[in-house]
Amino acid sequence: MQYVLALDQGTTSSRAIVFDAAGQPVALAQKEFRQVFPQPGWVEHDAREIWATQHAVALEAMRQVPAEAISAIGITNQRETTVLWDRQTGQPVANAIVWQDRRTAARCDDLRDAGKAALIQKKTGLVIDAYFSGTKLEWLLDNVVGARGRAQRGELAFGTIDSWLIWNLTGGRVHATDASNASRTLLFNLHTQDWDDELLALLRIPRAVLPKVVPSSGVVAECDAPLLGRALPIAGIAGDQQAATFGQACFSPGMAKNTYGTGCFMLMNTGATPVASRNRLLTTLGWQGPAGAKQAVYCLEGSVFMAGATVQWLRDGLQVIRSAPEVESLAAQVDDTGDVYLVPAFAGLGTPDWDGYARGTLVGMTRGTTRAHIARAALEAIALQSADVFGAMTRDSRIALKELRVDGGASRNNLLMQMQADFLGAPVVRPQVTETTALGAAYLAGLATQVWAGADEIAAQWRIERRFEPRLPEPERVAKLARWREAVERAKGWAQR
Repeated sequence: MQYVLALDQGTTSSRAIVFDAAGQPVALAQKEFRQVFPQPGWVEHDAREIWATQHAVALEAMRQVPAEAISAIGITNQRETTVLWDRQTGQPVANAIVWQDRRTAARCDDLRDAGKAALIQKKTGLVIDAYFSGTKLEWLLDNVVGARGRAQRGELAFGTIDSWLIWNLTGGRVHATDASNASRTLLFNLHTQDWDDELLALLRIPRAVLPKVVPSSGVVAECDAPLLGRALPIAGIAGDQQAATFGQACFSPGMAKNTYGTGCFMLMNTGATPVASRNRLLTTLGWQGPAGAKQAVYCLEGSVFMAGATVQWLRDGLQVIRSAPEVESLAAQVDDTGDVYLVPAFAGLGTPDWDGYARGTLVGMTRGTTRAHIARAALEAIALQSADVFGAMTRDSRIALKELRVDGGASRNNLLMQMQADFLGAPVVRPQVTETTALGAAYLAGLATQVWAGADEIAAQWRIERRFEPRLPEPERVAKLARWREAVERAKGWAQR
């Protein structure tokens, strides 16, 4: 029996999952870590805590299987979160700035005002937004005392979370990122598949601080043997949403998936050529490789910043539920929201609005509104935001998507998945294995180490667990989406400078 260890470093927890050669999870460990909110709109993590929790769960998962049967490590990670550390000591010079953080929204305004939007979109496939790593790194270099000079002298290293994990797994021997993560920085040229000098100059980023870009599938290094008990090859790396797309076996152009995690991220495979969006979607690199060839698969992506995090807010902020799974039964206590809409723009709005100044809004409440109505409105908000993305993706690709494959923790919520099918007007398909983010990282690593022979073998392992068919009549669906857009308009621009 051969196993692959997937390290799944997420926004709220670090997880490790061991998969067997049939693509089934056989061991899992998970540990949450602190969320740091220094001021409104700012979100940070302690990168040392991220490494400590990731290392701990890796050891815990490995203890559940014969360790000698593990063939490789795959890494998948929360994207865009930015770490800057000292190459000599390996210590971060500041907290990591999380992808949800909005502190550079004004800097993004300046770049747009300077007419740089078209240049950046043409080269990177991205819109100018504080979501991405480039302006976060620029902020750290400008605001950590001495950081810019030290970076120029090659004393500091920048990386997204994949780079940070690789650095720690190899004892600082390897400073690398894969092409899918690099494509989320505002610094990477999709067409040359390398860091772009013009973009580096625009954001004043010294090349000396950047990691080497490596394929998503291929042996990058071996971890230090004392860390995990063996010198295992690190053979697969992908940002979480690209990894989930791979794990869902979306290998043909036109296939799409939506992951319901902290946020919602819908990706559609567009093949070997990047497709420029006309509807404010992102063009992103899906994965590169295997085996080092600059052979890339591209995707269109829509990003929703608050999905599972909205349910977390119900639990931790409003305290109307004790645990996340309770939201389904509470929302089911009412047949509808009573015309209440929650726009969860706590970290601004992503696709298709891209409004960094939008803020969370609850509209339509009356004296008859209960916590059940608010819980149902929260679930509807997740599905309605994804319906906006689905519509933009259909218009961009000019493909009437026949189904949407779903995964992530909230995809196990049957009420939410039925809402999603209703608001899309298309079937939603949930696979037997919903841990597709970690599975994608495992597949990328296993392909590089001959655990799996190729994409056909992986696609054959994908199985449907449940299919949700739309039930909402089309006139009601159209009216619901229109009412939702009215609510969204009320949330826009609230924190405008």
